[in-house]
Amino acid sequence: MKQRFISLLRVSTDKQGISGLGLEAQRDHVGRYIEGVGGELIQEFVEVASGRKTDRTVLNQAIELCQVYNASLILKSFDRLSRDAHFLLGLQKSGIRFLASDNPQANELTVGILALVAQQEAQADRHKAELKKFQEWKLSKEIV
Repeated sequence: MKQRFISLLRVSTDKQGISGLGLEAQRDHVGRYIEGVGGELIQEFVEVASGRKTDRTVLNQAIELCQVYNASLILKSFDRLSRDAHFLLGLQKSGIRFLASDNPQANELTVGILALVAQQEAQADRHKAELKKFQEWKLSKEIV
């Protein structure tokens, strides 16, 4: 019996969703993995949402379908699933099988470490954005 997959493609902003560029790269990577293992794609879900959010309707629909079909949730990379370590580790403990096509051999330890790294990257991105806003504000005050 073929291994069954539900894919989840996620981008963070509407602009990324409209351009489709990030989605196409994810779709291609996931598709090549499924084809390489002789698997079957049951359905693809596309989500435009921040990876820091935990209340995600599309992700919840994908998880429910995984349970119905006894399928694995597949993403291009773990940071596409979530940038919240607590959420990702909770999902891991829930029994839902999930994997990243760029790191299919990841075990429980690896997923835990990558969850923490993704969360740290999200925090660093926020800090960079805040610093940029402050620098722009400071520059605007100096010009006046």
